[in-house]
Amino acid sequence: MGWDGERRADLATLRDVQAAHAWSIPFENLDPVRGVAPSLGLADLTDKLVHSRRGGYCYEHNTLFAAVLETLGFRVTRLAARVVVGTDRFASRPRTHMALLVGIPGDPRPYLVDVGFGAIGALLEPVPLVTGTEFHDMGRRHRLVHAPHTGPLEMWVLEAYGAYGAYGAYGAGEGGWEAQYAFTVEPFEPADFEVINWHIATHPRSPFRHRLYVQNLTPDRHLLLDGPRLTETRADGTVTRRELSDGAEMRGLLSEEFGIDVPEGVRLPV
Repeated sequence: MGWDGERRADLATLRDVQAAHAWSIPFENLDPVRGVAPSLGLADLTDKLVHSRRGGYCYEHNTLFAAVLETLGFRVTRLAARVVVGTDRFASRPRTHMALLVGIPGDPRPYLVDVGFGAIGALLEPVPLVTGTEFHDMGRRHRLVHAPHTGPLEMWVLEAYGAYGAYGAYGAGEGGWEAQYAFTVEPFEPADFEVINWHIATHPRSPFRHRLYVQNLTPDRHLLLDGPRLTETRADGTVTRRELSDGAEMRGLLSEEFGIDVPEGVRLPV
C-alpha cells in the first residue's frame, strides 16, 4: 500500500498505515453479488486485496488490517457494530459491521479504527474512545457519543457531521450530526465474523447480494458506485453524479477508476 515508515506501535504509525490502506485498497462487494461468501483467511485476503486488482468489504478489510496492526505490536479488539444510518431505532439493526478497537503501548486510551466502512461517513484516522470531543480527520468531522442502552456495557455511537446532507454526499449540505454505527466494546472473535460474513454474503434479503457497492478514496476525492449511480465528491465539496448505461460501461469504469478487475463470468447488476 505504499507505506514505508518505521515499524513501531505508536499513534503516528497507526495514523499513517490507516491512511495508506484507505487510499490503496477499494471497498467492493463483487463476491456477494455473485453469491459467494468471501474467504476471511489471511492468505486468501492477502492474495485478493494486496496482490490482485480487487477490494473487499468490512470483514475483509478489517480482518487483514487487524493482522497488520498486531504484527506491528498494537493490541487489537475486534468489534461488531450496528449500522444505524437512517434510523433512530438502533436495536432494529443487527450487528453486521466489523470495526477495531486498538491499544497503543504506553497510551491508556484505546482508539476506534476502521478501514472497512463503505460509506462517505467513514473514519479516515484513528479516534480515541472518548465522548464530548469533535475530531477532524482529513477534512471529515466525527465524534463519539453515548446512546441509551439497557445492557451492562455502554453503547457508543460514531457520528459524522453533514455526511449525507441535502445532496446525499459528504460535505454537500448541512445535515448536522448523523449516526453511522453503534457498538459496545466486548470482543468478537474471528469465528463470529465467519458466521456474520456468510449471512451477509448469502442471505437473499441482504443488500450486498443484489446491489453493487464500490468505493475508492484518494486525498482529493471520494468515488462511490451505488448500483448504476456514480457519485464523485471532491475535497472542496463539489459533487457530480451520472447514471451508467450498461454492464460494459460499469466493467470499464471499475477497471479504470477503481482499479478492480471483475472476475470472468460475473454479470454486473445495473
